[in-house]
Amino acid sequence: MSTAPKIASRPGARAKGRNMLAVASGKGGVGKTWFAITLAHALTLRGQRTLLFDGDLGLANVDIQLGLMPKYDLGGVLAGKMTLNQAAIPFEDGKFDIVSGRSGSGSLADIPASRMQVLGDDLTMLSAAYDRVVIDLGAGVERTVRQFAGAAGTCLVVTTDEPTALTDTYAFIKVVHMERPQADIRVVINMCNSRTEGERTYGTLLKACEGFLKISPPLVGIVRRDVKVRESIRAQTSILTRFPNSEAAEDVGAIAKKLTE
Repeated sequence: MSTAPKIASRPGARAKGRNMLAVASGKGGVGKTWFAITLAHALTLRGQRTLLFDGDLGLANVDIQLGLMPKYDLGGVLAGKMTLNQAAIPFEDGKFDIVSGRSGSGSLADIPASRMQVLGDDLTMLSAAYDRVVIDLGAGVERTVRQFAGAAGTCLVVTTDEPTALTDTYAFIKVVHMERPQADIRVVINMCNSRTEGERTYGTLLKACEGFLKISPPLVGIVRRDVKVRESIRAQTSILTRFPNSEAAEDVGAIAKKLTE
């Protein structure tokens, strides 16, 4: 059984998951997990008590990107060995808390819908202890991804200018919109050579959404391509710790500012 410290409830925290930010992508390889980690760190630097939840039940890798070997993880929660509260551990480097997934344990992606519902409810309850909860979802539109996305107040969809990434992003937005017409879906364009290129990429996606879905998901931010991102991942550290003045770090910081204001 975990002996992790209890997290005190935070009076006035927004209820029913409205402070939860699901970070999604239609396909892998668009920098979703890196963005989720950096966003959690950026929110913390803005004075937000933040939890990063690794919700990629098939290929969890938040712990790998940060060089962690967590004693407690989501696998223990799903096995009934500890509560979700007990699985939340402090990440001292970034001053935010993390609930790690179980890396390489694809079996977690097959948990029953009823157990997923309980896990989502537990996460919603835990969110009351934080200002913000960032959920790193798995790529695609699988059932577990949609259930976590449905529990969050806002869904940030990360994409790039690659045609396949845009096509899969549109598919993700379409599925979520069909299931939850009032869902707050916002777009992040990652790995752009320039802001102009990012705006052009967003325009392409927006045109498809407006033409076929009759919705206009807003652009929450553009993250420029930056060699410092790869260097920070290789070093298994947050870019805001290693290269806080890099372009990509500044761009995610601007997104965090927009989300908190």
